[in-house]
Amino acid sequence: MDLFEEITRLINQLDVAVRQLRKSGSDLAEAERKYKVCLRQEALKLRAEKNMPVTLINQIIYGVPEVANLRFDRDVKEAVYQANQESINSTKLKLRILENQYQREWGQARGTN
Repeated sequence: MDLFEEITRLINQLDVAVRQLRKSGSDLAEAERKYKVCLRQEALKLRAEKNMPVTLINQIIYGVPEVANLRFDRDVKEAVYQANQESINSTKLKLRILENQYQREWGQARGTN
């Protein structure tokens, strides 16, 4: 595969990765919203139903299964989002390296004419 084909392949890969980042970003935002709503609802329940002091709610609420599950889901989606960002950065770096190499080779080919 020549440099131009590899550059084209990386550009296409970058387009796909950006679309995936958009989706994983939306998934992360939705997971964060669900987690925060549930956290608030459970805090209010603990306060109202158990007459629990506010200072203890913050220590106990993260152990409530529904809250813990939503927090885990949010954390997983955040990891996927960050991995997508790193993939994009890696692809951009590879692309820059290949473009520089292409410019050097193309420049040398012009200089010989």
